[in-house]
Amino acid sequence: MERSTASEMASEKANPSYHSTGAVQMRIKSANSHHDRLSQSKSMILSDNVKVAEPVNRHRRNHSQHNLTLADIISTQDHTVVEKEGYLLKAKIADGGKKLRKNWSTSWIVLTARKMEFYKESKQPALANLKPGYKPECVDLCGARIEWTPEKSSRKNVFQITTLSGNEFLLQSDIDFLILDWFHAIKNAIDRLSKEQSSTSRNLEFKLRRSSSIELLNSLDAESKEPKPEHRKSLIFRLNYSASDTNDRNRVKSRLKKFISRRPSLKTLQEKGLIKDQIFGSHLRLVCEHENSTVPKFVRLCIEAVERRGLDVDGIYRVSGNLATIQKLRFVVNQEEKLNLDDSQWEDIHVVTGALKMFFRELPEPLFPYCFFEQFVEAIKIPDNAIRIKSIKNLVKKLPRPNYETMKILFEHLKKIAAKESVNLMSTQSLGIVFGPTLLRPEKETGNMAVHMLYQNQIVELMLSEYSKIFGSEED
Repeated sequence: MERSTASEMASEKANPSYHSTGAVQMRIKSANSHHDRLSQSKSMILSDNVKVAEPVNRHRRNHSQHNLTLADIISTQDHTVVEKEGYLLKAKIADGGKKLRKNWSTSWIVLTARKMEFYKESKQPALANLKPGYKPECVDLCGARIEWTPEKSSRKNVFQITTLSGNEFLLQSDIDFLILDWFHAIKNAIDRLSKEQSSTSRNLEFKLRRSSSIELLNSLDAESKEPKPEHRKSLIFRLNYSASDTNDRNRVKSRLKKFISRRPSLKTLQEKGLIKDQIFGSHLRLVCEHENSTVPKFVRLCIEAVERRGLDVDGIYRVSGNLATIQKLRFVVNQEEKLNLDDSQWEDIHVVTGALKMFFRELPEPLFPYCFFEQFVEAIKIPDNAIRIKSIKNLVKKLPRPNYETMKILFEHLKKIAAKESVNLMSTQSLGIVFGPTLLRPEKETGNMAVHMLYQNQIVELMLSEYSKIFGSEED
């Protein structure tokens, strides 16, 4: 050991770089003595041409996240272009087809080409919602439907968005031009997605037709080298199918054309009783002619049922009934089956009122005919109340007989509803909001939709409050 130590001291003197490059001293504790220590030094000298490798940071992901700026986070969230954004009142009334309790809240809404996002109310939505794990409520507009639904709420300017997944949202604003602008922006996005989807389907079909022949040639080329016996039968089948595919299509088309040309007309099927006249969706005049009356029988039955057991019901005509049951009632009426609205399956009076509103809503021409729409709007604009009532009365007298008689019995019924306002909470103004767009609408939608909606409500409200003067026989 002494010799080894002396030799090491000699090498240290001979090589002055020994200390500069560094040596690792390894002290090994002797097993024989607790006090005597043996020192051994092992040189770990690095040559000049070897570079020390820097330690690799294995937390690059975390490291990079700490260096992200706010702009980086916002830009990585959604690469789509924002088409419109702003505040609206929102209420979610259905989730996956399941009805929810209507609860209005203010939301910051962001509209992009394919979807809408609802953020909680905040002065700075972009900053307030960038919390860890925060996800805004998202609505996919692909395949969605949008429509004005004044009957869903007592608020004005309400429209509904229904998605393919069965979610339903109500959006509202008291500012007419603002809600109209939002309606058109969302509708344009939905229409554009529908066109893109149909275009994509056509392109995909074309590509599949082209690719089918290419894939067949590739498979033939691959199998032509050494076709196995078990594959020969399927190969021959594919060749025959490909060659006769066009001929088969042509034969099917020719047979369909012959069938369509020989099929009986709608009139013949109706005369034979195979197809019955529909009540829902038919013109009011045709329904009355078919029943030999001036007021549809279904309208009379609904009004009688509501007056028997619905005058005191809270929110009558405003609250929606079960849509599936309403459709069932519609089917029964269209099949001309014996209808008893006092049956237990029509126990919910909101089903009866919902079916009655659906009947008027589905008329090809509304109860107030299209040609009278502008005249009624001009009449309601008259500032003098007496002249305004007289103008409305003159227009009502000019209506076709079925329209006049049906309108008279309906407004007489709604007047009874308004008389019970203290119990059912349905005033003439509330009934005007519900029935205005249902009974009176323009033939073509224009940019004045919100303004027209206001006049529609006012016309119905005036005809209810001045029913005796408008439908009375006395001259004013």
